[in-house]
Amino acid sequence: MNTPSTAPDASSTPQAVAEVLDNEEFSHYLLYTRSEMFPVLRGLIEHVSQVAMMFNEGRNILLTSLVSCDDNGLVLEYGASMEMNRKALKAETLFCVSHLDKVKIQFILRGVDQIEDGGRPAFHASLPDSILRLQRREFYRLVTPVAQPVRCRIRIPGPDGSSALVEAHVADISGGGILLVGLPLDLPLETDMELSGCGIELPEIGSIAISLRLRSLAESVSRSGIRAKRAGCEFVNLPGPMARLIQRYIMKIERERKARESGMT
Repeated sequence: MNTPSTAPDASSTPQAVAEVLDNEEFSHYLLYTRSEMFPVLRGLIEHVSQVAMMFNEGRNILLTSLVSCDDNGLVLEYGASMEMNRKALKAETLFCVSHLDKVKIQFILRGVDQIEDGGRPAFHASLPDSILRLQRREFYRLVTPVAQPVRCRIRIPGPDGSSALVEAHVADISGGGILLVGLPLDLPLETDMELSGCGIELPEIGSIAISLRLRSLAESVSRSGIRAKRAGCEFVNLPGPMARLIQRYIMKIERERKARESGMT
């Protein structure tokens, strides 16, 4: 994907400048289906998230927000500058960048048309082909709910070439890795060890097959006095479909948590 320069012209504002990421480089985080994209788009609507719309190779930037989305496409607010609105209507490709709960959201629109929304002019666009939802490890880490435990099966290689399958509890999960707790103390684990043939069961989402690299090891003691190991693990070459399942799980748990906090459940 050819990303535009982010240097604005004199008609844009410093606040509008946003970094456009290469979809190919972050392909693991791309959402393609409507069932995946609509929750993200509706989240932008509910939070009235500001969207930086860039076009003309990044020379023009317009600040807008998403008004509605359905199978017929997206409706976005007009910007403050009528000149920039006219330029946007003529652009063939518009790069849209926003943030939702500290997660970067990016999508591409193949042109916009003018419509009326509530008696005011607005933009209408077809649904994007995909949405980049970049949830890096440093941005967000989900603590898994105790009521719905997440289990991980790890395969430990033996000295004779055999392997043993061990199950551990996933204490937290992100797009970059997991924290495993409750591992037996006598497991022959070392940092930087790579474990292939592992699997995680995500409740109500499905199973994912993964490879892990151990990044940190420590000993822990439970309230009952049981000693065990805990291991911080990084995903190794996580396939796109597996990454999308993890993102779906994180979004599901967050939606349920927010619903409980608001008294909806």
